[in-house]
Amino acid sequence: MPIAIAPAGRELLVRKVAAEEKLKKHLHELGICEGSKITLVSSTGGNVIVIVKEGRLCLDRTLAGKIMVA
Repeated sequence: MPIAIAPAGRELLVRKVAAEEKLKKHLHELGICEGSKITLVSSTGGNVIVIVKEGRLCLDRTLAGKIMVA
Protein backbone atom coordinates (compact mmCIF):
# COMPACT_ATOMS: atom_id res chain seq x y z
CA MET A 1 0.00 0.00 0.00
CA PRO A 2 1.19 3.56 -0.55
CA ILE A 3 2.55 5.20 2.57
CA ALA A 4 -0.12 7.93 2.40
CA ILE A 5 -2.85 5.43 3.36
CA ALA A 6 -0.83 3.42 5.91
CA PRO A 7 -1.78 3.56 9.60
CA ALA A 8 -0.04 6.33 11.53
CA GLY A 9 2.22 5.56 14.47
CA ARG A 10 3.41 2.17 13.25
CA GLU A 11 6.81 1.15 12.00
CA LEU A 12 6.52 0.18 8.34
CA LEU A 13 8.80 -1.72 6.00
CA VAL A 14 9.50 -0.10 2.63
CA ARG A 15 8.71 -2.68 -0.05
CA LYS A 16 9.17 -0.65 -3.24
CA VAL A 17 10.11 2.84 -4.37
CA ALA A 18 8.51 3.40 -7.79
CA ALA A 19 10.46 6.45 -8.91
CA GLU A 20 13.08 7.30 -11.48
CA GLU A 21 16.70 6.46 -10.65
CA LYS A 22 17.77 10.00 -9.70
CA LEU A 23 14.94 10.30 -7.17
CA LYS A 24 15.52 6.76 -5.87
CA LYS A 25 19.15 7.62 -5.23
CA HIS A 26 18.19 10.79 -3.35
CA LEU A 27 15.67 8.91 -1.20
CA HIS A 28 18.26 6.20 -0.53
CA GLU A 29 20.66 8.87 0.74
CA LEU A 30 17.89 10.05 3.09
CA GLY A 31 17.37 6.48 4.34
CA ILE A 32 14.28 5.51 2.34
CA CYS A 33 15.02 2.42 0.27
CA GLU A 34 13.64 -1.08 -0.19
CA GLY A 35 13.99 -2.98 3.07
CA SER A 36 14.34 0.07 5.31
CA LYS A 37 12.00 0.79 8.22
CA ILE A 38 10.14 4.09 8.57
CA THR A 39 7.40 5.33 10.88
CA LEU A 40 4.44 7.32 9.60
CA VAL A 41 3.75 10.25 11.95
CA SER A 42 0.85 11.85 10.08
CA SER A 43 -0.89 12.00 6.73
CA THR A 44 -2.90 15.04 5.65
CA GLY A 45 -4.33 15.33 2.16
CA GLY A 46 -1.81 12.81 0.84
CA ASN A 47 1.19 14.70 2.24
CA VAL A 48 3.02 12.72 4.91
CA ILE A 49 5.50 13.18 7.73
CA VAL A 50 7.72 10.18 8.42
CA ILE A 51 10.48 9.31 10.85
CA VAL A 52 13.53 7.86 9.11
CA LYS A 53 16.35 6.78 11.40
CA GLU A 54 16.73 9.77 13.77
CA GLY A 55 15.05 12.48 11.69
CA ARG A 56 11.68 13.55 10.33
CA LEU A 57 10.89 14.13 6.68
CA CYS A 58 7.90 15.71 5.00
CA LEU A 59 6.96 14.18 1.65
CA ASP A 60 4.42 15.62 -0.78
CA ARG A 61 1.55 13.49 -2.05
CA THR A 62 3.22 12.75 -5.41
CA LEU A 63 6.32 11.33 -3.78
CA ALA A 64 4.39 9.59 -1.00
CA GLY A 65 2.33 7.77 -3.64
CA LYS A 66 5.51 6.22 -5.05
CA ILE A 67 6.63 4.65 -1.75
CA MET A 68 4.98 1.28 -1.10
CA VAL A 69 5.08 -0.12 2.41
CA ALA A 70 3.90 -3.17 4.34
